[in-house]
Amino acid sequence: MPLARLDTGMREPGGPGQKGGLKMLSQAAPTLGDGERKPNEVIKFLDVYERSYCRTIETLVDIFQEYPDEVEYIFKPSCVPLMRCAGCCGDEGLECVPGEVHNVTMEIMRIKPHQSQHIAYMSFLQHSKCECRPKKDVKAKQENFSSRKSKRGKGKGQKRKRKKGRYKPHSFHCEPCSERRKHLFVQDPQTCKCSCKNTDSRCKSRQLELNERTCRCDKPRR
Repeated sequence: MPLARLDTGMREPGGPGQKGGLKMLSQAAPTLGDGERKPNEVIKFLDVYERSYCRTIETLVDIFQEYPDEVEYIFKPSCVPLMRCAGCCGDEGLECVPGEVHNVTMEIMRIKPHQSQHIAYMSFLQHSKCECRPKKDVKAKQENFSSRKSKRGKGKGQKRKRKKGRYKPHSFHCEPCSERRKHLFVQDPQTCKCSCKNTDSRCKSRQLELNERTCRCDKPRR
């Protein structure tokens, strides 16, 4: 069956405007140089530590993990290379999390079995910068410990002061963009700003319109 080419008004993947993006996607994280090492050679501690520390690394992500609602389609390829945060932090109480994120658009074959197939533009979340932050369970333990400690104070004045300080937020957390459909949104962890994972061009390729409030592709209003 011949492929139905979508006319979305976007640049072709070979155009000069996309060379930088494709180059970035093709840059896999450097290895420990296994090809240059002898089979029984021991890798130095500093090399292991440096390569395992929290950073962005190319990761193959299943498309259904990013678009769980589109079960009626088969995607080719079924996974995509994305830069994601991974690695260890210097403290067991810290975890590697994204500090900055951005969207990247890729051409993916969308197949509806026994009906149609076409190339579509799909948007995915990439991590631009990683950082080590306190783990959520560690934060909770610290907050519980400080609450128990404040109850031991003597005198109403001391209790009043400690009770007042007990409800001060220990850290800043972003409110979720949507409780029911979190997968449709991308949230900047620094500013808490929400944006749609779907793009206007992607919705138009399906003869739909992007609803910026719900971030879903809806039927055009008449």
